[in-house]
Amino acid sequence: MPTTKAITGNGAMAQAMRQINPDVVAAFPITPSTQIIEDFAEFVADGEVNTELITVESEHSAMSACIGASAAGGRVMTATSANGLALMWEMLYIAASMRQPVLMSVVNRALSAPINIHCDHNDSMGARDAGWIQIYAENNQEAYDNMIMAPAIAEHMDVRLPLMVCLDGFIISHSIETMELEDDQKVRDFIGQYQGQNTLLDNEHPVTWGALGLHDYYIEFKRGQQMAIQNAKAVIQDVSERFGQQFGRKYDLFESYRLDDAERVIVAINSVAGEIKEVVDALRDEGEKVGLLKIRVFRPFPYAEIAEALKDVKVITVLDRSTSMGAYGPLFGEIRTALYDANPRPLIYNRTFGLGGRELFPDDIREVFAESKRYLESGKIEKLFDFLNVRGG
Repeated sequence: MPTTKAITGNGAMAQAMRQINPDVVAAFPITPSTQIIEDFAEFVADGEVNTELITVESEHSAMSACIGASAAGGRVMTATSANGLALMWEMLYIAASMRQPVLMSVVNRALSAPINIHCDHNDSMGARDAGWIQIYAENNQEAYDNMIMAPAIAEHMDVRLPLMVCLDGFIISHSIETMELEDDQKVRDFIGQYQGQNTLLDNEHPVTWGALGLHDYYIEFKRGQQMAIQNAKAVIQDVSERFGQQFGRKYDLFESYRLDDAERVIVAINSVAGEIKEVVDALRDEGEKVGLLKIRVFRPFPYAEIAEALKDVKVITVLDRSTSMGAYGPLFGEIRTALYDANPRPLIYNRTFGLGGRELFPDDIREVFAESKRYLESGKIEKLFDFLNVRGG
């Protein structure tokens, strides 16, 4: 039976790691993800898991150790944030290119400079092209559930790719929520035993990892990666469906909230979705046809499914909690691409919010919907891109 518990998001992620019971965890602490590894280290010390915990000198070393342990045939996990994820950059690509299903909690935090320990999504969005599956979470329960599903997705034979579960720093990682922790054995039955592929420790079948691949083969290799991450979309849906049947909580590639007859919609990721839902409910009570599309899976990006979900919407505001300097926000670019062939094509515009942990209040969300109403009535957008909630702006 599940246990109802008041726990932080980081604590929930550590509990998921305990239940998964990986063979190896290699990590270097960084705020605000530190508690995940601290809690897990207690589980190791108390003998609650059979994990080899490797404490290393940097995040680059942490991911290097994860890749080596995975290639050796182990189920491997880690956790990081912000500059720590950036220090892993080189190794992120290697983990994905070597098709090692490493699992990682990414507690989203702003990248320096200036130094900032609070939430935005520039860290994981900066890694969006590294070949990792990216799944995002609105709250503690969803973060925990996503991590329970992660091994079944990443280790699937049609995928075999690393996967990061992303949750908002401090907003989710340090906030206490009453949620359900599932039975240990039920979780382990759900994810199954790990089966390494072409492992370095299989002396009877020697293999080479990380070999040289020049122009005569490199592009074929990359095509294989692309096919694998495309396969991940169906696997994510299948695993999510199976999770819903066994644990009673249903997830999909994204969440449609009051979209059925919505004319104006916000598209957003992670914890801000909860606040947007409250404003949507209030505006619905006032007769406004508004809704929310909350992204759960960012890589692989579900273009066709999102286009179908938004086909009848007239105005779409895409909220990015990250910046792509000199370009539109990462989420906006994907949403606009998804809707390029829509007929009629809705009005779509981009707003950046919450950088470095700047709070977005319900009144700010109301103003976003008020702005989209003006655009609906005028049929044109005044500013395709702008920042929200800027002092003096």
